[in-house]
Amino acid sequence: MIRKVFFAALVSAFAFPGAGLAQSDYPNKPITVIVPFAAGGPTDVVARILGEHMSRTLGQQLVVENVGGAGGTTGMTRVATAAPDGYTLGVGNMGTQSAAPALYPTLKYNPATSFDQIGIANYTPQTIVAKKDTAAKNLKEFLAYLKDNSAKLSYGHAGVGSISYVSGTVFNSQFGFKPALVAYRGTAPALNDLVGGQIDYMVDQSLNVIPQIKGNTIKAYAVAAPARLEALPDVPTTKELGVDFIFSAWNAMVAPKGTPKAIVDKLVDALNKALDDPNTVKRYVELGSTPPEAADRGPAGLQKLVESEMARITPVLKAAMAAEPEKK
Repeated sequence: MIRKVFFAALVSAFAFPGAGLAQSDYPNKPITVIVPFAAGGPTDVVARILGEHMSRTLGQQLVVENVGGAGGTTGMTRVATAAPDGYTLGVGNMGTQSAAPALYPTLKYNPATSFDQIGIANYTPQTIVAKKDTAAKNLKEFLAYLKDNSAKLSYGHAGVGSISYVSGTVFNSQFGFKPALVAYRGTAPALNDLVGGQIDYMVDQSLNVIPQIKGNTIKAYAVAAPARLEALPDVPTTKELGVDFIFSAWNAMVAPKGTPKAIVDKLVDALNKALDDPNTVKRYVELGSTPPEAADRGPAGLQKLVESEMARITPVLKAAMAAEPEKK
């Protein structure tokens, strides 16, 4: 019996040479972190903040590679099809990790099954903003204005699959607004046209609109969150105004499906240490963002979030895309 056990262990060692060593030695070279959007955007900024801290914890550099295209799905497809060895990770967002299946029927990955979840990276509440000369003085007046005039107004977003597209679609659908949708090649040109008055309103990540709000070049009506942001202390929340619209964008770190659990556990630990670091929290506050609560972190929390967001967003997006042609 002893000989059989020894022989089985010996065969296993030869069949998978270095497998145990590779996991215990992980990481022994730099790790590529694919961000499926352009450098300088919200997801990229968050990935670099976390990557800087995680590099110190893991003892190897996390190198961000920006792989844009198709609303972020090009980059996340590359993550899903990479070798599951812990040396290719991805940082996606609510769009790529929940909304994408509804927007791209031929999508080559499933956010709920194609990845090993590492954890939620951050939440960023959406802010309802409009061009500066909009007459409505507060959110309830603005909602009434949209109810009566949305068919004559325009809503700008950073392209199908972007956070501003998803959040705006949910917002417009919830309140029955039907503006013309104007797509841009990114957030910056959309905001430029909002500042210039070429479009009427947006619902976008607070991180994106803080500079324009503080510069008084656009009008902010509310942050779609339960509590005010330290970065926007004078902007009320939808909750305090009695409006039932809470919406946060989020980013998350994932690995290709099949990554060894020992490696995933190391990455989860490194991510949690980064999220707990006071400097990370400080930088998040400056960006109008927040880290996830400890109870919501890790693979289980992210898996639950992905599945619940897919269930919430998919029917709204499908209905909107079927009913509303895009204005180019």
